[in-house]
Amino acid sequence: MANNPETQPLLSALLDPPCETHNNSDAKKKRFRRCKTIPSLDLTSEPNKDIRTGLFRGSKFIFSNLRPSFRQVALFLVLYLLAGVVCFYIVRHQIKGEKTNGILDALYFCVVTMTTVGYGDLVPNSVTSKLLACLFVFTGMAIIALFVSKAADYLVEKQEILLVKALHLRNKVGEAHMLRDIEINRMKYKFLMTTLSLLVLMITGTVILLKVEGLGLVDAFYCVCSTITTLGYGDKSFSTEGGRIFAVFWILASTICVAQFFLYLAELNTERRQHMLAKWVLTRRMTYVDLEAADLDGDGAVGAAEFIIYKLKELGKISQEDIALVMEEFEDLDADQSGKISTSDINSQAAP
Repeated sequence: MANNPETQPLLSALLDPPCETHNNSDAKKKRFRRCKTIPSLDLTSEPNKDIRTGLFRGSKFIFSNLRPSFRQVALFLVLYLLAGVVCFYIVRHQIKGEKTNGILDALYFCVVTMTTVGYGDLVPNSVTSKLLACLFVFTGMAIIALFVSKAADYLVEKQEILLVKALHLRNKVGEAHMLRDIEINRMKYKFLMTTLSLLVLMITGTVILLKVEGLGLVDAFYCVCSTITTLGYGDKSFSTEGGRIFAVFWILASTICVAQFFLYLAELNTERRQHMLAKWVLTRRMTYVDLEAADLDGDGAVGAAEFIIYKLKELGKISQEDIALVMEEFEDLDADQSGKISTSDINSQAAP
C-alpha cells in the first residue's frame, strides 16, 4: 500500500512517518509534525550553484527589492521636482496667473500638477508650457502611484507599534504580545493611523490658510477639502509666498494620505467580510455532500490533510487550480512514483 499512490492519503507527508512508534493510548491519534522554516542556502560553500537559488535565502531577500527604500523614493521625487522646477522656470513667462517668486512658483506649479489638484491660479499659456504640463502630470501620477504611496504605507506600518504601545500603556504586555496584536489587527491599525494623520493634516492646513492666507474659517476648510480630494476648484488657493512654501509639502502629504485612507477603508471592509465568511465556514456542520467533496482520493474517508485542504478551498485561500499545480510539481519530484518524496528523489533531481 505504501507503493501505491492511488491509495495513499493526500499529502500524507504531513503525518508522522509509519516507522515512528506510539503508545497504545495514542495509536488512534494522528499527529502532525511542525513544519520547520525553509533552510537558508550557503552559496559560498557551493560557488558553482545557480545564482537564482539565492532567491530561497529567505523572504526578506526575495521582497527587499519589491518595496522601494526611502532613498529611492527621495531620489525619484527630488529628480522629478528638480526637473519640474528647471522646466517651468524656463517657461515661467508662458504661465499666467498669480505669481510670487519664480523658483517657488515653478515648484508650487509642479506639485499642484503632479497631485492633479490644478487650482487654476497658475495656468500654462503656450504650446510649450501646455506640453510640459501634460508630461509632468503623467510622470507625477506614476511617481505617486508606484513610489510615494508605498513609502506612505511603510511609514504607517512603522507607526503601528507606537499605536499598540499607547493602547496597552496601562497593561504591561511583552513585545511578542504586541506583535501578535499588530498581526491580527494590522488593517484596523493602519486605517486608524491614516485617519489620525489625515485629521492632523486637515487641521494644520486650515490653520495656515486662516493665519497666512487670511481666509475665513469656512473658506479655509473648504479650500482644504477641495485640495486633499484633488478637486481644486481654484476659487480658493495659496496665493502668498509663505502659503506656497507650506503648500509644496502639505499638498503632497495630504493628497497621498487621503488616497491611503480610502484604500485602507476598502481593505478593512474586505477583511471584515472575509472574517465573516471564515466564521461561517468554520462553525457550520459538515454534511454528507461536504464529506464526498472533501474525499479527494475517493477512499470513502476524509483524512486530516484532505479536511484541511477542503476547508481552505471553502475559505477561498486556495483553488482547485492551485492544488493541481502543486500536485503536478509533487509528481515531478516523486521520481520513483512511490507517492512520497524522499532523499533519493531529491538526489535524482540534482543528478546531471
